[in-house]
Amino acid sequence: MKYVDEFRDPQKLQALMKEINRLTLMLERTPEHPLKIMEVCGGHTHSIFKYGIEEILPDSIELIHGPGCPVCIMPRGRLDAAIKLADIPNVIFTTFGDAMRVPGSEKSLLQAKAQGADIRMVYSPLDALPIAKQNPDKEVIFFGLGFETTAPSTAFTILQAEAENIKNFSIFCNHVIVVPALEALLDNPDLELDGFIGPGHVSMVIGSNPYKIIAEKYYKPVVVSGFEPLDIVQSVWMLLQQLVDRRCEVENQYKRLVQPDGNPMALDAIQKVFEVREEFEWRGLGEIAQSGLKINSNYAQFDAEIKFDVSDVKVPDAAACQCGEILKGVLKPWQCKVFGTACTPETPIGTCMVSSEGACAAYYKYGRLSTVAKANKPQQRSKAKV
Repeated sequence: MKYVDEFRDPQKLQALMKEINRLTLMLERTPEHPLKIMEVCGGHTHSIFKYGIEEILPDSIELIHGPGCPVCIMPRGRLDAAIKLADIPNVIFTTFGDAMRVPGSEKSLLQAKAQGADIRMVYSPLDALPIAKQNPDKEVIFFGLGFETTAPSTAFTILQAEAENIKNFSIFCNHVIVVPALEALLDNPDLELDGFIGPGHVSMVIGSNPYKIIAEKYYKPVVVSGFEPLDIVQSVWMLLQQLVDRRCEVENQYKRLVQPDGNPMALDAIQKVFEVREEFEWRGLGEIAQSGLKINSNYAQFDAEIKFDVSDVKVPDAAACQCGEILKGVLKPWQCKVFGTACTPETPIGTCMVSSEGACAAYYKYGRLSTVAKANKPQQRSKAKV
């Protein structure tokens, strides 16, 4: 199929892998002291496992899975607040499907729905506006979450609600910003990284320029990548080439969709509707300054936190769950003591197993058997031949 086959071409993959192997030898890394590259986006994590990319890379390259899953990084206290909003009488609570099964401290949104709360899954925040117009005697709330990828659609929905004078609609805003999270990771002494595969979807909105602080302040190269197999492998090659050349830059592999300055229309909508929070709590990373968005005072009538006086309560994660360490890249999912046993997609304990972009879900779906073998015999890890 045109525009897909060229990103899955075996001959191009062979050429790239030959170069990756050559560059890896030049960098003189070993399986005991590998190059550590973090793919920030959960979509990349799933592509890596779906296409077996990790298995064909040299043993001296280790891929670290970052906090790029918007559902996974949501702290338990904010989830509990969402569930409390959904339980309010006369409220219709709307949300993306990924958030329905995420466990709060007592129950999930799906369990709250089973207990009688009016919770409805939508594909876009705009889908909530007709529900509000059809139910003028009820309050309709949309659970706004995600990185800069989904923030524009929330902003446009608020602008549309204002234009149509829909007064019984509001947003519980939990949108986050990616670059401050990367800075928080690099400030963590427990995590050593050599470079980043930058998120493709976020970068379609914000562009590649915002990552310059990662290269200039922290001296870590960044390559913004697409999601096809050759996109990711080429991005690894580009990172290795930077390391061999002793360069530290932001490069854009995903030029077919990502521009240096991003999408001006989307950025204008974000700037018009939102303002940056002083700090926002991330699961596993704690409070990160300037890392979240909130609805600004010009659109306060659409802010569920103000409308329903939502309190910001910190709630610790379940004791058995190690999602926080996985999101920080300190642990791999198979190193969690409940992975694949007490915690499965059918019976999730943590967010990383629930979301379609979660690292635990990716390992469970695509890599469980190989990772168990790797854990038992890391020195005998097999590689697919290219």
